[in-house]
Amino acid sequence: MAIIELKNLWKEYGSEVVLERLNARVEAGEFITIVGASGCGKTTFLKMLLGTENPTRGELLLDGKAIPEEPDATRGIVFQRYSVLPHLTAERNVMLAGELAANRYTGHAFGARRQELKASAQVMLEDVGLGHAINKYPHELSGGMQQRLALAQALIKKPRILLLDEPFGALDPGIRKDMHALVIKLWREQQLTVFMITHDLDEGFYLGTRLWVFDKDRLDPQAPGAYGARITYDLPVGKDDHGTLEDIATRVDSTARVLG
Repeated sequence: MAIIELKNLWKEYGSEVVLERLNARVEAGEFITIVGASGCGKTTFLKMLLGTENPTRGELLLDGKAIPEEPDATRGIVFQRYSVLPHLTAERNVMLAGELAANRYTGHAFGARRQELKASAQVMLEDVGLGHAINKYPHELSGGMQQRLALAQALIKKPRILLLDEPFGALDPGIRKDMHALVIKLWREQQLTVFMITHDLDEGFYLGTRLWVFDKDRLDPQAPGAYGARITYDLPVGKDDHGTLEDIATRVDSTARVLG
């Protein structure tokens, strides 16, 4: 059974159609990269996967059932803008979800439970390369380190699905390369299913096992909101080693021609 299914999925805001007729199946362990013009509904789709937006029509299924209508531990998310809390250390940022689950009013756990959360946070920070920064605050970390911390936050609850909304767009090329290697490592080790929005075709082909192109294939100049974007191309990358630079360049060139 597919982990995620889209069945004639639509999203509308009043008379404006954002997404229409989305149909796809995603198996557990796939890495879906999503490209498309700004404003074509990519982030809206990610929000529907997260549960902060609901479909207008059609079905969005998780394990064959309607996806929960609010975020839960099955799905973690990392945004382009750093989502870490500035007044907490790296360790406390990662512990926070567990502490809120232990006591939603104080946001603190005590005794044995607190020690369990500290140990789990330390392991996760080691996994993302921040073992040396446990007691540092976000302002003491570089942009790449803050995104590593955001990944640790998203993964500490062991989600099955990781949602990435242009998480590396603000990073310089050298740091992005390091983050690519980290995401591939975590995806493989934790057997995640990943949906990642990117504006970088090279990045989409390098990271993904499938690349989706969101685009509007119907336009009405008199009513620009009458039609929504669809998955106009679903391109299987089909590689385990993430390809050679030559392979990636060929796929980027061909997709760029498709996108015009």
